[in-house]
Amino acid sequence: MNTILALLQALSKEEQQEFQLFVKRKNRRSDTKNLLLLKLLTSGKTEGLDIALYGKPAKNAYHALCKRLQDSLIEFIASKGLAQESSEELDLLKLLLASRILFERKQYKVAFKTLEKAEKNAKLIDVHSILNEIYHTKIQYAHQNPRWQLNQILQATDENMGRLQQELQLNMAYASIKLQLKQEKHKAIDKIISGAFSNFQIEVNETMTYKSLFQLMEVTATAAKLQSDYYSIGPYMTTLYDVIQKKGAIADKHRYYHIRILNLMALSSFRNKQFDQCQHFIQKMEAEMKKGRRTFYNRFLEKLFVLKALRLNYTGQAKEALEVLQRFKGVSFDIWLIHLMCLFQQAHFQEAYTHLQALAHTDDWFEKKVGWQWVLKKGLIEILLLIELDKLDLVLLKVQRFKRRFTKTLRQVGEERVLTFMGLILQYYEQPKLGHSEHFKSIVESSFTWIGREKEDVFVMSFYAWLKSKMERKNLYTTTLELVKTP
Repeated sequence: MNTILALLQALSKEEQQEFQLFVKRKNRRSDTKNLLLLKLLTSGKTEGLDIALYGKPAKNAYHALCKRLQDSLIEFIASKGLAQESSEELDLLKLLLASRILFERKQYKVAFKTLEKAEKNAKLIDVHSILNEIYHTKIQYAHQNPRWQLNQILQATDENMGRLQQELQLNMAYASIKLQLKQEKHKAIDKIISGAFSNFQIEVNETMTYKSLFQLMEVTATAAKLQSDYYSIGPYMTTLYDVIQKKGAIADKHRYYHIRILNLMALSSFRNKQFDQCQHFIQKMEAEMKKGRRTFYNRFLEKLFVLKALRLNYTGQAKEALEVLQRFKGVSFDIWLIHLMCLFQQAHFQEAYTHLQALAHTDDWFEKKVGWQWVLKKGLIEILLLIELDKLDLVLLKVQRFKRRFTKTLRQVGEERVLTFMGLILQYYEQPKLGHSEHFKSIVESSFTWIGREKEDVFVMSFYAWLKSKMERKNLYTTTLELVKTP
């Protein structure tokens, strides 16, 4: 029972409804009790379930039913996960599985072609874990193919194992960095990263694959995101990118990771308020996206639109930023959030509120899809927007919900200043005249640890800009641009 409850809690309300349909489709008999059991559990009932289901004590039947429901839940979660996996990797696994079945049925000629196709495609996208399985299969059946040289297969296997080991080292470094960020919240991020690289013997050099270099860069950027500290990772990002430039021309098979690297460099530049450098990487990223018959163009279009809109908005081109956001035709939660932010900064409060109300999902659903930080930013903008619209009851309700949802998490990651900010904006809302006094300004100044304009994250400065604009009775967007403008 505890396992079933844990599995159900892992699903959003929308996913629970999807699971009900999934169970209905699987049911072959109309008298099956699994849907009734599911209804009882989701309504919070956990005691006397066998009697509720069968009208009398029936422990054996009840336990068998629970087992079937648990199996269905695991099957549903797995099928949802597979649907979201990389289609390229799934195609490789299908080719590998098909080749193994063909070998078992002694259809060697077709099996050889299928396995060779899998190997070729796996090399194109550097999927070393699947390549390892492919080489295992080649070794097993090498004696059946006179064209295959066992020594060459063994050498390729050893080389691939080296790359797989390198990936494992990177994953261990990543896990180590995340654990230290959680346990040592106030330790300098650059020391955490350099320590992890040293402990797991990670040497940054030109022998590393584009995928490995991207993974290193992603580890570094993830650490920065967790601490909202992109300034400290600047030297690492530059070092990694310098290595990439020394590797020379970009082959088609490396273009995917090169585009992702350029995206991370553009994002890092933006978060550090280096807007000219951000534009440089945006242009390089778009140029790479257009190469190779635009194979990756649509895949990265959302990220390109996000970067373009952000850079335009924070360089005084708000109208152009909104135009870029409106041109995007797909569904993007990041673009939706940036659109909300831009409307708010331009004082289009009613339009922003209409935009906010158009959301069709709960915060729980969004947290599972795009992470708690996205929900946090959305919640902060929502509260500020309700203050601007003077919706007192909603402001107090949203603040209470915000604190319940995020207080523990923010303290765990060392971001108590968000809670401090929340307290200050409530003080201002309850006594607007106090907000213009020198006393309130001194409270604000003493409430935060200021790390300097150059080091502070652009989004952190954007939220503070609202408070500063109120204290100085100035336009929000103008105040924001003044704050983020680097000397």
